[in-house]
Amino acid sequence: MKKLLFYSLLIAITALSTLVTIAFVLPSKKVPNYSDEKLRELALSKGLKPLPASFDKLVELVDDVSNPMTHKKIALGEELFFDTNLSKTKTTSCATCHSFDKNLKNKGAMLTMLAQKDSKITDCAACHLQDQSGVDRFTFAQGDAGVMHPNLLNTQSILNVGFAKHFTWSGEVSSIKEQSENSFRADYKMNMNPQELELRLKESAKYSEMFSEAFDDGISFENAAKAIETYVKTLVSRAPYDRFLEGENSAISSEAKRGLANFISFGCKGCHNGIAFGGQSIQRFPLREFAQLYDIKPDIETLHRAFPFENSGGFLGKDNGHLFRVPILRNVTKTSPYFHNGAVAKIREAVNIMAKHQIGLNPTLEQIDEIVAFLRTLEGEIVDYEEQK
Repeated sequence: MKKLLFYSLLIAITALSTLVTIAFVLPSKKVPNYSDEKLRELALSKGLKPLPASFDKLVELVDDVSNPMTHKKIALGEELFFDTNLSKTKTTSCATCHSFDKNLKNKGAMLTMLAQKDSKITDCAACHLQDQSGVDRFTFAQGDAGVMHPNLLNTQSILNVGFAKHFTWSGEVSSIKEQSENSFRADYKMNMNPQELELRLKESAKYSEMFSEAFDDGISFENAAKAIETYVKTLVSRAPYDRFLEGENSAISSEAKRGLANFISFGCKGCHNGIAFGGQSIQRFPLREFAQLYDIKPDIETLHRAFPFENSGGFLGKDNGHLFRVPILRNVTKTSPYFHNGAVAKIREAVNIMAKHQIGLNPTLEQIDEIVAFLRTLEGEIVDYEEQK
């Protein structure tokens, strides 16, 4: 018995020594030091372009001949987006889950909930919960009457989705209009059928006038979704990163510039690409095993899991094949928790998971901090294109 214990201990020590040795001899990813001009040129060459500052440029990038953007249609879409009367219980709007502080029209789901419980909201809560960046900050999405998503999915940001090609976590929805229609119908979202929605709209003199001005055929379920689509396309958040690309070298810090270089050199831009840093493709997640050779202390408990975190809700992506729409990284540092079921609370942990399990790298703490510093330069305010009318 003692001999068995001795050999077991010897094997364990040998294995641990091997892991430690490999961890030290594995080459680290060397990233060149770029000048500001070279880094800017590199980012632009990879398609990581600045968001449009003018309405005309926005229309040029996102307009659709099947649903042309007009100011009348956008104004109607904004009214619909914030209207709680368009849900079954008349308590939920699109903005309840996709919350942001724009002209103080919407407090957001969490702030509203707190206000109902206590009329004296602290100054800290009032500021930080209004700035939602297009999400509700709940772990799992909650629809009308508090109904949970059947797969316990996390709410994705509504900002900058006009530049996306795929929508929802599975990526199976191909337009904002289609997703708007689905959101109205779903019993775990707005829980409204087309007939009931049209009836409520026709009861409003305001909507009768606005629909007649925006559409030749007036009020309809489809036109409501079209109006919301045009409005959502204007929810664009320009950030310091955009100013850097446009020539303002001081717009982002040296640490953030190294983070951008890491982001490009590590291969993150391979999936998080395009003007919005994501939303362009459906990719497998995770790509790699969890207990890598460089993991000196592998988490044995995760080896049987489908993901490097607990998969509450059991969602496995498109066709149950671990296929997910690549999330948009614009404003990502303000949209925690992360991943499809909100399992990860901190952005640093999310970056580490992606480095290890998507691109097969073991980043240093410094490299993680640099990438996070870069991601913070993607934090932006919603552009007020209406001022340009």
